[in-house]
Amino acid sequence: MIGRKRFFISVALMVLTVGSAFAADPGHTESGEVLFIVQVVLLLISGRLLGEAMQRIGQPAVTGQLIAGVLLGPSVFGAIWPDLQRMIFPSGGEQTSTIEVVSRFGILMLLLLTGMETDLGVVKPIRRAAFTVSVTGIVLPFAGGFILGQFMPLAMLPDPGRRLITSLFLGTALSISSVKIVAVVVRDMGFMRRLVGQVIIASAIVDDTIGWIIMAITFGLARPGGFDLATVGQSVIGTALFLIASFSLGPRATFILIRWANDKFVMELPVISAILVLMGVMALITYAIGVNTFLGAFVAGILVGQSPILTKHIQEHLRGLIVALFMPIFFGVAGLHTDLGALASFSMLLLSLGMILIASLGKFSGALVGGALGGLTVRESLALACGMNARGSTEVIVATLGVTAGVLNQALFTAIVVMAVVTTMAMPPMLRLALSHVPLRPDEKQRLEREATEARGFVANLERVLMAVDDGPSGRLASRLVGLIAGSRRIVTTVLPVDEAAEAEPGSAHGAEALVKGAGEQAEKPEGRPEKTPPVDVETVRPKAPVEEMVPEQARKGYDLLVVGVEPAREEGRFSARVGQVALSFDGPFAIVVARGPHHEDPDRTERDILAPVTGTDFSRHGAEVAIALARAVNATVTALYVESKSVGQSRGDTTGTRNEAAILREIEQLGEQQGVTVNAIVRRGAAEIEVPRQLLSGQHDLVVMGVSRRPGDTLFFGDVPDAVLDSTGPSVVLVSSQG
Repeated sequence: MIGRKRFFISVALMVLTVGSAFAADPGHTESGEVLFIVQVVLLLISGRLLGEAMQRIGQPAVTGQLIAGVLLGPSVFGAIWPDLQRMIFPSGGEQTSTIEVVSRFGILMLLLLTGMETDLGVVKPIRRAAFTVSVTGIVLPFAGGFILGQFMPLAMLPDPGRRLITSLFLGTALSISSVKIVAVVVRDMGFMRRLVGQVIIASAIVDDTIGWIIMAITFGLARPGGFDLATVGQSVIGTALFLIASFSLGPRATFILIRWANDKFVMELPVISAILVLMGVMALITYAIGVNTFLGAFVAGILVGQSPILTKHIQEHLRGLIVALFMPIFFGVAGLHTDLGALASFSMLLLSLGMILIASLGKFSGALVGGALGGLTVRESLALACGMNARGSTEVIVATLGVTAGVLNQALFTAIVVMAVVTTMAMPPMLRLALSHVPLRPDEKQRLEREATEARGFVANLERVLMAVDDGPSGRLASRLVGLIAGSRRIVTTVLPVDEAAEAEPGSAHGAEALVKGAGEQAEKPEGRPEKTPPVDVETVRPKAPVEEMVPEQARKGYDLLVVGVEPAREEGRFSARVGQVALSFDGPFAIVVARGPHHEDPDRTERDILAPVTGTDFSRHGAEVAIALARAVNATVTALYVESKSVGQSRGDTTGTRNEAAILREIEQLGEQQGVTVNAIVRRGAAEIEVPRQLLSGQHDLVVMGVSRRPGDTLFFGDVPDAVLDSTGPSVVLVSSQG
């Protein structure tokens, strides 16, 4: 680590040397470009090093990035070497404008990311506590900040004639919690899914949303011309209409945009380009209706975060760009504008301390009162109050916008930044202490166990399914089963017809699409899902080539599972050539559905019991997950069958096998309990390729779901046990190869 630090410091010194040389030569044609690169590199290096240092002591990285800017600004670097500091970071001119433009665009990118990390679904189950905490937590510090602005001496105001606007900015800056800082700290502490953690996050989300609406209106008031009732009315009505349209039509439109960009373009990262365009368009819309662009960027982020597909893809690429580039630059530039020398004045120091006191006491008391009104315990309310006191990035953005609007001066900007840094750095240790005394509720423990299981599970992480099916019994059964899971878990589905009849009628809808939608509407919804859920999103892609050639083309669009339902599924004791070609052409998890018995005559027949053979392997557990998800959708039961093969030489008193089978079956039973599905465990002794088919002869099961692992080779083969099941007489079979 020391070596890496020395490397970064050496690079920084070299950059300073180059930057000073070019800054000293204003006539050089490339000096502006090189100086801009020097500024960016210095901000990135210092922001990375200090951000890393802050994280290592339990503080958010954004604090280090802000301090890095302060060190590079007039307070430290400017005091040590003022001429070089002014050459590299001039206070005016074209060079300053360039880095400022990048910084302001960084604001939009940060708000986009903040919106993406805003999970509105978290708010609904605990909306009472979240809203009471948020409202009381905003009202008290907002009132304190507003009163402070109203009684502030005229000498401290940038424009005495706009005292009202300055007071509104101060009230907003002191009242909003930074959802980004709060989320980072709560996540790092492992309390993201705890009840108190969810209330903290949900309240911060409501805080941010209300705060940015207030800021949008306040910024409209701050426009030249002073207070104008018509302008205010336009801002308020325009904001209301924008929010209504965004949250009613926006989610569907955003999903369509993301899917269209992903599926139609062949160039790299088209979804990221589409999201940036969406952010820009929504930012321009909010500007056109009389409020600032930041509200559009924030709402765009919320809509993108609600997209049911490609969430990991979007997070990985877009978040990396924002965190690695725009965050260090924005917070670094904010730090450059912070002149700690202003605090040398007793009046400014007193003002900064007053802001910290008003912000902390207002937020603390408001959260305590709101927690009590929301039905939380005293310990939970205390932890909530500690968590809501972090300001950080949000206040810096508000202060920057205030300076841009001309209602905050450099001294007030510095005081707000100091308040944001102090409250942010005080939050983690206080929250850790408070959370350590909050006991775990029984229902909370059960929910956390279920969520932890789902996080590492298979079905819970499915976002998009591709179906290659025909109109035969296996295709119809596959369509219905996919619809059951898609309907209960909001999984986007694409149908790729295999039968020639579908290929010949490009204008008609394939029957599989109707089957998926119908099954999705009938599926039981998990707890917490609204009774009226959107219909299952299904589209049919007409093949323009043989289906085994179409599957790889579709696979690049980002599908998590391929489901194959084709007749005939088996020929001469092995999978048919078409089933094998389709399955092997997909680079990822796939499932093969084979309709037999009653399902062969009636694929719509509802299952009463599903058999899930288990072995203790990951792919076996994934198969059991699929069985439990299907059982949950149709209110069926699951029978978990474990076959123990007693090895030669194993002693009669050896209980190792007994312990193993108990643990394996208990895991499946717990999966069922978490989903509200009854799992009946059965243990048999002998060879699995004999005992599993024998269990099917009991006639108790309507479907077999097996997790399997594909064996190496040019043909599709999963081993002797799946082959024995497929060659036996019995119910329909679903083979799930979760490892591709």
